[in-house]
Amino acid sequence: MAYLRVYEPLSAFGEPPSEQLEKAVEAATLSRATVGEREQCMWLKSQVAVPVRLLPAELANGKPAPSTGTDVLVLDPEDVPGEVGPGPLVCPLELRARSAAALVGFLGDAPPALAATVLDASGVTPEKVRSRTTAALGGLPKAAVHVLSTTWTVPLPWFALVDPAERRLNLGTGQDDPARELSWRVSMSDALTRAAEARELVENTLGDSGPARILEETERWLTNFDPRSAVELDYGGLVQLIADPILESDTSAEEVHSILDALRTGNVEQLAELFNDLREYWSELAAREHFN
Repeated sequence: MAYLRVYEPLSAFGEPPSEQLEKAVEAATLSRATVGEREQCMWLKSQVAVPVRLLPAELANGKPAPSTGTDVLVLDPEDVPGEVGPGPLVCPLELRARSAAALVGFLGDAPPALAATVLDASGVTPEKVRSRTTAALGGLPKAAVHVLSTTWTVPLPWFALVDPAERRLNLGTGQDDPARELSWRVSMSDALTRAAEARELVENTLGDSGPARILEETERWLTNFDPRSAVELDYGGLVQLIADPILESDTSAEEVHSILDALRTGNVEQLAELFNDLREYWSELAAREHFN
């Protein structure tokens, strides 16, 4: 799973922030290397609980579990290029709310027969789902979650937000090393500027669907947060699926920025070549979804 995260200054969570949050930030028990394992653990716990929980990080009565206020990632402003902070910078996992949003999306898009099967297996009614998901989303400190995630691939428009030269690469001891990383960090102001410029360029040349729509949605999402925040694009668990030589030579961010340059200059030949290279690279990873 890959992630796009926003880390806000602690002051953005209240003046003063809650004592529970302050203690969680001071302890900083989670890292980007362990966050995937933590999310997986919370999902599994929700399924083996009796009764089964509708959402992870939720109690049997539908109330949020204490972990919803303590599961946070913490970042030092010095680790982010550009003007951010003051620190510490905080990204709540908000797994309960993110799961609620995903459930609402699934039930809205799934064929009625499949949606009914899922509800029956969970022993819940549509009314109960609406009530629980509304409560979970209503408990967010902001109008949006701090984390967007995708499985098997990274949406190419996300690369437009970052500076390719600021890549953070750690191959670790191999593909199973939790410390293995490929990520970028950027200030909110730079991310918003790049998103707006890329969206306008893509809209003017390719229209307002596809990549332009993703850029517009991402830009709108970013505006929910403090302008002194940091944004992180993280390959997350995808790095465990990519061999060292391929991960080390990954040029997806460079190629997306080259595509934007080709759009500016009208270089159709270069544009087609870059699109083909990216499609081939990411389609190999995306294809694994059909085998799982």
